[in-house]
Amino acid sequence: MPPPRTRGTALRQRLAELRGPEVPAKALDARALAALAANPGCRRRALLDGAGVDKTALAGALGSPSAFGQSQFAFMRGNAFEARVKADGGAELLRLVHERLDPSAEPPSGAAVPDLAAIGPEGRAARTALALREAAESGGWALLDHPMLALDVAGSPAFLEPDAVVVHPDGRWTVVEIKSFPMLDGSADPAKVGAAARQSAVYVLALEEVAARLEPVPEVHHRVLLVCPKDFSNLPTAAAVDVRKQRAVTRRQLTRLTRIEEIADSLPEGTCFAPDLPREQLAEAVQSLPATYAPECLAACELAFHCRSHAREEGEVTSLGRSARAELGGLTTVEDVLAAAHGRAGDPEDPAVAALRRAADLRAEALATAAARREGAACP
Repeated sequence: MPPPRTRGTALRQRLAELRGPEVPAKALDARALAALAANPGCRRRALLDGAGVDKTALAGALGSPSAFGQSQFAFMRGNAFEARVKADGGAELLRLVHERLDPSAEPPSGAAVPDLAAIGPEGRAARTALALREAAESGGWALLDHPMLALDVAGSPAFLEPDAVVVHPDGRWTVVEIKSFPMLDGSADPAKVGAAARQSAVYVLALEEVAARLEPVPEVHHRVLLVCPKDFSNLPTAAAVDVRKQRAVTRRQLTRLTRIEEIADSLPEGTCFAPDLPREQLAEAVQSLPATYAPECLAACELAFHCRSHAREEGEVTSLGRSARAELGGLTTVEDVLAAAHGRAGDPEDPAVAALRRAADLRAEALATAAARREGAACP
């Protein structure tokens, strides 16, 4: 009699069934994880990302192709710049780390660059943990190129691959994020820097999980090194970015995520998100997962156009933005809002209802005044 399947094996089997037969899992990267943490109430994204569903292919099959993502040109430019930064054993990268984050340490004349090759993400994560421990014990500089880190997300491991991790001579660990957008006169686009900080905060959390398993526990630097092209050249420059705030927010939001197995167990039997299924069947499967749409999703999720279309069809106030949704309290649809504003529904003691009725009265008064002025101007 075969041994009973473990809980983890059963979950992996269930998630594979949701993806569809022979459909490979799409890895959950730090950018997607940061976006997921920014919207922890969205069960749709939590399960699809946790199951490794390719949301780009799914959005195309639903007839709402995504405009979200990086162009091929930008991808190639980023790879070329990263290769330049890491050339010669990462000499320039280590110089920037020393200059921006650890000027009191001995200048890095050379560094260990351990081989992190292994079979599968689990093997690479284990090899990375071993290399980090060895580097911390060696007392010198070390550069880990594309290490593999594991982070628990809603009860399921997510494997993350930062651009680099540097181990300092005193044993501290620093995350390095390499971007292809420029730093002009020492500063970069605040929106892009913010996105990079949120992404790096995910790596810091994953690195802290590795550190917590060692004795003594190494310090993970709360400042990450952001490396970008200088001005309009291809020469690298860098800035230290404090990610303590982003790290705290991300950790808090990740703890709020509903466990993936709970969401999966709530789905109807036979639910599948394979992109080769008929559109009607796919739409029904997607709608079985509750979504929390907001306009901010357009910059972070491949399914945003599909979710926006449904939110508008249903008249959901979330399509107006999270701030508007928060102000409207228990009024969840545009129809409810209009009914409350015109006195057809709602508790007059509710602050949201009272504000809507006051706004409707002011609007009616303004329209009446404008109409009277037009009539007066039309009289000879």
